[in-house]
Amino acid sequence: MTTPPTDLPITTADDPAPGEDDDDLAGPACVMVFNASDPSGAGGLSADVAAMASVGAHALPVVTGAYARDTGEIFEHFPFDEEAVAEQARAVLEDVAVQVIKVGFVGSPENISAIAEIAADYADVPLVAYMPNLSWWDEDKIDEYLDAFRELMLPQTTVLVGHHSTLRRWLLPDWNNDRNPTPRDIAKAAGEMGVAYTLVTGIPLPDQHVDNVLTSPQAVLVSEKFELFEAVFTGAGDTLSAALAALLASGTELGEAATEALSYLDRCLDGGFRPGMGHVVPDRMFWAQPDEEDGDGTGEEVDEETLKAIAALEAPPHDTRH
Repeated sequence: MTTPPTDLPITTADDPAPGEDDDDLAGPACVMVFNASDPSGAGGLSADVAAMASVGAHALPVVTGAYARDTGEIFEHFPFDEEAVAEQARAVLEDVAVQVIKVGFVGSPENISAIAEIAADYADVPLVAYMPNLSWWDEDKIDEYLDAFRELMLPQTTVLVGHHSTLRRWLLPDWNNDRNPTPRDIAKAAGEMGVAYTLVTGIPLPDQHVDNVLTSPQAVLVSEKFELFEAVFTGAGDTLSAALAALLASGTELGEAATEALSYLDRCLDGGFRPGMGHVVPDRMFWAQPDEEDGDGTGEEVDEETLKAIAALEAPPHDTRH
């Protein structure tokens, strides 16, 4: 097994949890994340927990609902009651020192309201909000959700993360200029609602490349260009926003955290795999996989007798395996 990548900071939180002595180890930084459970493991809380652990933070996952989905399609979403969401979060917040809050898809305007109230009570904690593509949902529910998120969550948001096309349609619905809105145009629209920074992803460039830009309404902070992969991924946005939140919680400066998170996502996509018959899933633990040239991952050659012994211990593949 290889070691974690050295270019991703793995640090510890400075403040001990309430009730602990200063001499006790504080452990990794803690990120409270609100998101839906995804049984495919492609996105949602599964993506958040894996990505945050991979870059050295401890996730505090609050379940806001559950998807009925596979790796290719979302069939339905079942939101939790807002009181259940709020009670989950407040129980942990009274016990654990949280460095960053991350908000993904939370399923209903009522849940948005409950989470926004919690964020206001912890206004000194930075909040990273990710807005996914909601085209799979009913149009009326999309409009209600986006309106609530704009009015209630964006004023609490430190960094907004989203794809260029998603943020453009949401924040600049009446854009009628001949040119596409720039990331700063989108950041200005978000800034009117109180967002300090916006990370705009997937901006098309020539020659099969995309740009990803972290910007405030006043100035661009980071611009990272990557080559497009010839695959359709599920869970990339959750992975990026979770990594960004974890790096910020660990004490990384915002510009550096965005650069590190984008580089991390690129490597997750490069190592992506297809666990089912749908889309490719980012490998958020790519660094834990053995290198191809290492054979068994130890860097040492394995003799024939050892290989036979290993083969004898392996379970036969399940009949329904794709």
